[in-house]
Amino acid sequence: MMKKVIASIALVAALSSCNSVKNVNTSNVADAATLLGSLSSNSTVQQVASLFSLLDTDKNEAISSTEAIGSVSENFAQLDTDNNSSLNLTELQGLLALLK
Repeated sequence: MMKKVIASIALVAALSSCNSVKNVNTSNVADAATLLGSLSSNSTVQQVASLFSLLDTDKNEAISSTEAIGSVSENFAQLDTDNNSSLNLTELQGLLALLK
């Protein structure tokens, strides 16, 4: 019985260490959510650029609908002015106009 418990603990520890890359993405999403929550119509382009880099998890210089969260996700179609199913930095800046 004890060997099974120890083996389970070792397996959990091994799985946790493998997830270190995922944890980075999770913290990016948390940081993005915090930043998104603090944005207002008075926010700067630099703040939007920071949000963009946090949301662009695959670093392809575009925010896909799967990368979008919160009000970015809710307003994705409206922000996607060229209708290419992704947001560039200029399109994401349109979010400031939607914030009250």
